[in-house]
Amino acid sequence: MSNHELPEYLSQGEPPRLFSVLSDTSKEKRTMAAFLSCMARVQILAEELLKSANQKIGKRCKIECYVEVVPSILPDDRNLRPDGMIVLRIGKREWKAIFEVKIGKNQLDKSQIEDYRNLARANGIDCLITISNQFTTVPTSHPIESVRKSRSKIPVIHWSWMHVLTTVDLLISAEGNSNKDFIFLLNELRRFLAHESAGVRGFDQMPREWTELNKFISAGGDIATQPDEAQIILGAWHQEIRDLSLALSRMTATPVTIKLPRKHFLNTDLRFQSELANLCSKRQLAVALDIPGAAAPIDIVADLARRCVDIGMTLNAPRNKKTTKARVNWLLRQIKTSELDNLHLRITWENSKGFTQHSLLDIEKNNDLVDEFKLNSVPKNFHLFESNCLGIRFTQQRNFIKDLEQLVPDFYDKVGVHLTAWQRPAPKIIENKSEPSDVTPESISEEADSFAIDT
Repeated sequence: MSNHELPEYLSQGEPPRLFSVLSDTSKEKRTMAAFLSCMARVQILAEELLKSANQKIGKRCKIECYVEVVPSILPDDRNLRPDGMIVLRIGKREWKAIFEVKIGKNQLDKSQIEDYRNLARANGIDCLITISNQFTTVPTSHPIESVRKSRSKIPVIHWSWMHVLTTVDLLISAEGNSNKDFIFLLNELRRFLAHESAGVRGFDQMPREWTELNKFISAGGDIATQPDEAQIILGAWHQEIRDLSLALSRMTATPVTIKLPRKHFLNTDLRFQSELANLCSKRQLAVALDIPGAAAPIDIVADLARRCVDIGMTLNAPRNKKTTKARVNWLLRQIKTSELDNLHLRITWENSKGFTQHSLLDIEKNNDLVDEFKLNSVPKNFHLFESNCLGIRFTQQRNFIKDLEQLVPDFYDKVGVHLTAWQRPAPKIIENKSEPSDVTPESISEEADSFAIDT
């Protein structure tokens, strides 16, 4: 593209090529060219990804993408070259974002991000988008703390490459996408990103502090005395659960999200401090994953003291069943697996504090067991969970991640997918009010006159 065709805010730029001729040493540029080429041509991809930047893309929207860009105004005459740029044009309105991209093990650099923020501000660019193999819970929460806490007016949106790959995968799987050309391009992008040469990686190991902190706990140490190590581990846990949610999204062809209280969703620092306190006091890492259509979120607890991973789901007991046995049987009928060795049932009771817990094997042998100490109450909630004690593998950086990413989908496949949440039955028509004449004002007046309260 010659310079006179460029918009006024660019002094240099080229349209991205789907089939790049760049050398193997230019992996970032090659990956970015293929990605932005699809963004420019497949509107549903741009629409889905740019939701995180609060951009709605309709039929009238024109999308332009550039690589090898040099903005017209360079602060301090520095040679700053963003990896790419996307422009949305809707009538006279324009929205512009520049990209900073890393692949493989390369990490984003906070000073470079601030330079690009200054570059964006000088050229009237609305947003900076970073892409790397680092993970965040939501795109508006950046993996670099100083970027996340910055008061700059230029927002920074972050996508992991796995987030991009998962979005492409879900769009291909979605019903209603009948444009064969778009599906073909999306599949080619999926094939490209999934190949090892693209440099897209999942989260595959905990940091070395993971092994050290586990040894420290085994020796009776207090996590609160190791604040730096605890923060590093919590940050790694956040990356892993995001990667796990994306993997489950691809497995189920539906967007799996991390379930957070609203205050934690809006304030990532508050969430971090709350979970850090839980790690220090309970020696646990915990999360809930929300699968659309499932009976309940999947609760995951990594217990450092026990070296166990507990995976479960909590269901309300059916209120229309009056006895403990009937309520428990309602749940047991939904369990289709014969592998009961690690399955446990924790029951909270109406009008009672605390809980009772039994293995499913014991309950199967003696259904009356659950009612033994709660004769004057009935179950309120059921927490059905699998407890997996991993031993030394729990403390190992790679094996912990490997086991976790195997155990969670396995639990959902053999237990969670078969569970159904209880729903209150639809109200029936009352026997003595089955005719329209039974509910006229005159009939209601007669009923009111004859109404009596037992004393």
